[in-house]
Amino acid sequence: MMDLDQLTGQVVKIAGEAGFFLREQRKCFRPESVIEKKHYDYVSYVDKETEKLIIRLLCGLLPDAGFITEEGQGVYSGETYCWIIDPLDGTTNYIHDYAPYCVSIALQKGKELLLGVVYEVCRDEYFRAWKGGGAYLNDERICSSQTKEINKAFVGLGLPYNYEKYRLFLNKLFPCLYGFTSGIRICGSAAVNLCYVAAGRFDFWLEAFIKPWDFAAGALIVSEANGIVSGLNGHTDFMEGHHILASSNQILHENILNLLANFTEDIEF
Repeated sequence: MMDLDQLTGQVVKIAGEAGFFLREQRKCFRPESVIEKKHYDYVSYVDKETEKLIIRLLCGLLPDAGFITEEGQGVYSGETYCWIIDPLDGTTNYIHDYAPYCVSIALQKGKELLLGVVYEVCRDEYFRAWKGGGAYLNDERICSSQTKEINKAFVGLGLPYNYEKYRLFLNKLFPCLYGFTSGIRICGSAAVNLCYVAAGRFDFWLEAFIKPWDFAAGALIVSEANGIVSGLNGHTDFMEGHHILASSNQILHENILNLLANFTEDIEF
C-alpha cells in the first residue's frame, strides 16, 4: 500500500531542488532566451530544463507512472498513476523578476488526486497535501477561512492568456466585486492563488481557460484545508475542464456560484 505521507515528503524535496534551480537561473536570466508560445504566453529554457529535472527525479519514485506536463516532455499513455507537473507556474512573473512563481506537482490515480505539492520560490514556502492527510504550509497545518459573505471576502482573480473569450465574462464579473468586497488581487500564478485560499490568505479565487497542471496540486491542497473546489458551473469534475472556483467554505462557495450563474453563459463550458 502506498504511503502518501512519505511520498509527499519526497515530492517536497524534489520541488525544492527544482525551486533552487529556478532561483539560481533567475540570477543570470536573459530576456532574449524567451519564446512566445502563443500571444503573451511565454516559455524559456528555464521552464524546459526544470521540467526535465522534475521528471527525472519523479521517475525514481514511481518508475511506472505517466506524466502530464506543461512543456510536453512527459508521456501519459493511460498508466494507473500520473504525475501532473507545472515546472514554473508564473512564467511571466519570473521573466520580469516579479513574485510569485512556483513549482507545482500533483499525483493522480484515475480521476482521483492523491497528493499535491506547490513550492512558492520567492517566499520559500512549501504547500503540501495528500488525500485524507490535511494540508500544510511548511510544517504547520493550514485551514481555509470562515468568511461566508462575498462583501467581506478578500478575492483572488486570474487573467488567462485567452483574453478574447474571457473578457466578456470578466467585464460582467469585475463590477460585481470591485467596491463590493474586501479587496481584489491578481498575482499571476494559479497554483499560488489556490494555496492562498487554502492558507486563509484569500477567501476565494477563480479563473478559466487554464490547464490541469495549473490547478491540480493546488486544488487538492484547498480541499484538504477544508475549502471547496468546483468548476465555475458548480460541477465537481473540474479536472476535466478549464475553469475553476476555489472557496474557503461551502456557504461562500454557494454564494459565489449564485452570483456567477447570472453570466456564466459568457464562458465556453
